[in-house]
Amino acid sequence: MLEAKNLRKVFGDFVAVDDVTFTLPERGSLAVVGESGSGKTTTARMIAGLEAPSGGRIVLTGSARRPTGRGRPAERRARGGRIQMVFQDPYSSLDRRQRAGDAVAEAVRLHRPLRGDALRARVAELLDMVGLDDRQARSLPRALSGGQRQRVAIARALAAEPRVLILDEAIAALDVSIQAQILGLLAHIRATTGTALLFITHDLGAVRHISEEVLVMRAGKVVEQGPVEDVLGHPRDPYTRRLIDSIPKPGWKPSRRTRPAAA
Repeated sequence: MLEAKNLRKVFGDFVAVDDVTFTLPERGSLAVVGESGSGKTTTARMIAGLEAPSGGRIVLTGSARRPTGRGRPAERRARGGRIQMVFQDPYSSLDRRQRAGDAVAEAVRLHRPLRGDALRARVAELLDMVGLDDRQARSLPRALSGGQRQRVAIARALAAEPRVLILDEAIAALDVSIQAQILGLLAHIRATTGTALLFITHDLGAVRHISEEVLVMRAGKVVEQGPVEDVLGHPRDPYTRRLIDSIPKPGWKPSRRTRPAAA
């Protein structure tokens, strides 16, 4: 479905991504993990077409994509019909003046020649797919919870019927219970639509629930990649081991500093 070969991105003298290679099969799910500044989001933006690679190649559904940035409107629509991206903050990614159903309808019209009852039926279908009803469809973003707003963002992305869905820290701003709901939703979408997922995250706990393969990045480079259970269960690279060790364990309590006694 998706192949990235020797991707590289340079900003001036700074190398943000250096020689990143991976594949994502149909219905597959790949997690890209690493600390802030590791290059994982820049990699996702190149795959989505929001950044032009400085080098390397991207092959999507068997066709190599030109190494351009956003491109012409027709190119952007064609690319959007194959690949979509969901961002971390659903409130900033939605138009605060636009009702949820209208946001999804706008996305549907952009990619499909639907009008009237057919358009309304497709919007209702997409909202139902992500667990929202007509009441939420009539709501502005400020009237929705964080989880509901992210569901609207996912429905809007699915309006294009993409072959690949990129999720850039898409659950990071949500509380734990809502994170679990969104992860379950994404697993259901992948199973029912065949959409492949590229999951950008620093949350190793979520990786085990959503992905079969994981790629670990540090300072723009891939330090380790493979099946999730192999990489997280038996890490070979010291950096991967440090990431795993940083996960709070059951019973962990933060240590408190005590002030020195006054003289």
